[in-house]
Amino acid sequence: QVQFVESGGGLVQPGGSLRLSCVASRSISSIVNMAWFRQAPGKERELVATITWGGSTNYGDSVKGRFTISRDNAKNTVYLQMNSLKPEDTAVYYCWSPGTSWGQGTQVTVSS
Repeated sequence: QVQFVESGGGLVQPGGSLRLSCVASRSISSIVNMAWFRQAPGKERELVATITWGGSTNYGDSVKGRFTISRDNAKNTVYLQMNSLKPEDTAVYYCWSPGTSWGQGTQVTVSS
């Protein structure tokens, strides 16, 4: 079973940017759908963005126009570029594909 390791989180001021990375333990070339989720304290896990093997993307309403998901199959990596960050974006971010387990995630904190 493929496993993912997320990185790139941190503390950033409102309006700032971060790029998250998700490295898979094996090739992702055959994985059709990949996604980023997030979970804030006391809240349910929320779908942030999805990307297909062919590069088609979808975004949650709260991040449309600010976040961009991309994938590099040659590097077994999925990215999440986050711009114009808001305090409500504070959460642990996870990448996932159908049939896989949740990883440790990476903490993103947006605060002045």
